Amino acid sequence: MSVIFVLIGFSLIVAGGFLVAFLWAVRSGQYEDRHTPSIRILFEDHPPASKPTTVDHQP
Repeated sequence: MSVIFVLIGFSLIVAGGFLVAFLWAVRSGQYEDRHTPSIRILFEDHPPASKPTTVDHQP
């Protein structure tokens, strides 16, 4: 039965750590750009660089 109290305490510490990390991310501006992700799909990607063509030399 004492194991469950240890697990509950540990889970509260982990949850507190996630809460602190989330609050830090919000305050440091990680969620400021709300416009770009919604329109990113509308822009085309750059085409891949073409491979150099090889020329067969015939004697």
